[in-house]
Amino acid sequence: MIEVVAELSRGPVFLAGEALECVVTVTNPLPPTATSASSEALAWASAQIHCQFHASESRVAVPPPDSSQPDAQPESQTVFLPHRGERGQCILSTPPKILFCDLRLDPGESKSYSYSEVLPVEGPPSFRGQSVKYVYKLTIGCQRVNSPITLLRVPLRVLVLTDLYNISDGRGKVGTFGIFKSVYRLGEDVVGTLNLGEGTVACLQFSVSLQTEERVQPEYQRRRGAGGAPSVSHVTHARHQESCLHTTRTSFSLPIPLSSTPGFCTAIVSLKWRLHFEFVTSREPGLVLLPPMEQPEPTTWTGPEQVPVDTFSWDLPIKVLPTSPMLASYAAPGPSTSTITI
Repeated sequence: MIEVVAELSRGPVFLAGEALECVVTVTNPLPPTATSASSEALAWASAQIHCQFHASESRVAVPPPDSSQPDAQPESQTVFLPHRGERGQCILSTPPKILFCDLRLDPGESKSYSYSEVLPVEGPPSFRGQSVKYVYKLTIGCQRVNSPITLLRVPLRVLVLTDLYNISDGRGKVGTFGIFKSVYRLGEDVVGTLNLGEGTVACLQFSVSLQTEERVQPEYQRRRGAGGAPSVSHVTHARHQESCLHTTRTSFSLPIPLSSTPGFCTAIVSLKWRLHFEFVTSREPGLVLLPPMEQPEPTTWTGPEQVPVDTFSWDLPIKVLPTSPMLASYAAPGPSTSTITI
């Protein structure tokens, strides 16, 4: 008997485009005092991520599955089919990766192997609806010599960013910003991710502010020369700032206050919501501010006192809708009864 354990290093929920990391531990559970004849052997083990699609026949008319892709595997074959025995169609899969070959374990011995794979960005999110289901799994296949393949399935939940934006300045790409949606309600959190690992310009610091923009309609604007105030004003409701040199990926969450006002427009004024980004980037190409890895003798390393930088900003409009009046009343409770004496 051999025990196979798959452990996801940071839990089962991932963003599409993230790297999944899993440690697979293979153990011979017999006590070490057992005889050498009790050693166990595995011919090989492989791992693969796949997404299964299943539709309700009463609700969805789907084309028949590809007959050239069998969904069953004879026990005598050594073909690794991670979706064997699963319902529905396998619509997406990563290339299989071999974890080991010809493994022999003595009683009480165990070995661990690391599996890493990037979740495809072109797939749908995990979803269990009434009409269709999209289910992601990491499947690990193991086989003894002259024995059927045994499959270990690890369920995954994959979230897909609905909008991706490339962020660039005049000298190149800084990174990619992803957001789950662009329409929110009062009380929700605006969650976004920033991928700086694929940029060609080093980003030293960034900030993102959740703001409202109040703008007077052009026909009602007072001329500045006539003593009028600016026709556009901005109010910051939440802000996140981060130093990010050598950061490849980060995220933020900005709460929309229940006491704020959703976007609206009248003949005189309009109120809109936005995310206001400010970036500080290095002017030096290929900036590296890490100490050297090897030194002939002990030295004290300090970073440069000055780094030439550029700054730029970027605005992303979002839409904020009302929420339940009962929920909004908790943020700014007021008297429900008013009295006047005359």
